[in-house]
Amino acid sequence: MEEKYKQQHSKCIKIVLFGPESTGETTLSRQLARHYNSVWVPEYARDYLQNKWNNERKTCEAEDLLPIAEGQMKLENELSQKTDSILICDTDLLETKVYSEAYYLGCCNPILEKFALENTYDLYFLTYIDTPWEADDLRDKPNERKKMFEAFLKMN
Repeated sequence: MEEKYKQQHSKCIKIVLFGPESTGETTLSRQLARHYNSVWVPEYARDYLQNKWNNERKTCEAEDLLPIAEGQMKLENELSQKTDSILICDTDLLETKVYSEAYYLGCCNPILEKFALENTYDLYFLTYIDTPWEADDLRDKPNERKKMFEAFLKMN
């Protein structure tokens, strides 16, 4: 059961864009993948949570985090087999762990925490809050970007 949160072996270099919401991770990860003519792993949570919002008018809840982690790893594992050069990841489970602890009173599901710490990457780019805030249905803490940046900085 827990295997679905684990990275599969691949020959590529894995790079993660890591940081608070609305700091350019998606834009930069797409650009890097295009520049290096490689593969980009989108953030699974965006589609998952947008679908939840569209259907239920509900935002992320603690019970959403394991399905999000599972979907993220499924995408990453599938796409990591399509390149032997560089894999650009818009996010990873460590980012999900940071959000879990920030939104749910310092708590993180033990399975999520285990794989967030065990899965490995070759390079992290920590994005900063110097890009303009872009509101959407899912982003909800424009005034807490500095606090979230500090949480990411401590984790990295």
